[in-house]
Amino acid sequence: MNNPIEISKDNSKELVRGFSEFRENPKPEQKDQFNITNKPDFLELSKSRRSIRGYKEKDVTKEQLVKLIEAAQSAPSAGNCQPWHFYVVKDKNLQAEMKAGAYNQDFILSASACIVVCTDSKRSEGRYGERGKNLYAIQDTAAAILNILLCAKDMGLGTCWVGAFDEAKIAKVLNLPEDFRPVGIIPVGYPANDSYPPQNRRPIEEVVTFIGC
Repeated sequence: MNNPIEISKDNSKELVRGFSEFRENPKPEQKDQFNITNKPDFLELSKSRRSIRGYKEKDVTKEQLVKLIEAAQSAPSAGNCQPWHFYVVKDKNLQAEMKAGAYNQDFILSASACIVVCTDSKRSEGRYGERGKNLYAIQDTAAAILNILLCAKDMGLGTCWVGAFDEAKIAKVLNLPEDFRPVGIIPVGYPANDSYPPQNRRPIEEVVTFIGC
């Protein structure tokens, strides 16, 4: 049997018992430490987001687009029904048809890609009836869209939430199933100009009522 090892207060190396041997504890400076100063400021990120309507001729990769969809999927949804479907379009012919269906907004075609966010309303209707179909499904896809916009900004990409389009024409271009409804077209690309001034926002005291705060 090994003789016990005496550790004094003056001993600079703390020893801990391993399986059949002793090892030296790592020094505190060797351990990973969380640096709170590196924590991103979400409020500043959200305030810096802009609707971008001009893009560079620079490609957005499939990997980047997948990351945006992953961000969208993390959005909350009523009953976790996830009543959404995303069409990621990089085909310029389809983008041209989508542009025509969206009242000829040119930046839809100039963007590297477009994400069309649709409701899959049957998923919500099956659990919540008409309220699920006509409200919850829209709310849930809207939350997913906002996640895309903020994630894109964090990645150095530009986006614009386009809601002005002919739903029937967009549905035809993409050959959507009957139960799918297009809610938003999100052009994605590298901003040609990202120095847009902030939009005026209504003051806090005008838009909020505090109760019991």
